[in-house]
Amino acid sequence: MKLTEKMSYLQGLLAGLDIDQSTKEGKALTQMADVLSEMVLYVEDLQSQVDELTELCDILDQDLGAVEDDLYEDDLECGECSGDCDTCDEDDGDWDSYDWDDEDEFDFDEDDDELYEITCPTCGDTILLDEGMIEEGSMNCPNCNELLEFDYDDLTIEEVEELNEEAEKTEE
Repeated sequence: MKLTEKMSYLQGLLAGLDIDQSTKEGKALTQMADVLSEMVLYVEDLQSQVDELTELCDILDQDLGAVEDDLYEDDLECGECSGDCDTCDEDDGDWDSYDWDDEDEFDFDEDDDELYEITCPTCGDTILLDEGMIEEGSMNCPNCNELLEFDYDDLTIEEVEELNEEAEKTEE
């Protein structure tokens, strides 16, 4: 039995009791029945909104799943085959099939780009930069949008390393 049906049944019972509304008890019972009736309508409205939101979340979840499939499917291709080798494993389309302990399976060149850590003087946000970003000469801080300028033209490599060591000591 739905909540609205239960409320209708209760209102029918109260009507059949011939409650005297001139007494305090009669007024209280009638008023409680009215409040309950409004609450039932409110709960029914909330339930319909929850049902709509649940349906919308299901649709968004399906759409996101499709986007993830498309995005990760491209990442799984090794570029050396038509997609039917052990590395690609396009039949499964998931990352669970990879042996993450096998360093030869993925070619990550971590030593190619040395990263430099700087601290924004305005907001104190720590930013990692590679040499290409420093060579551009400037950039905006991603946190506070402050213009950060880099001028290492006159410095030797030893001086840059010395500055980095001093920065690390001050952070500790």
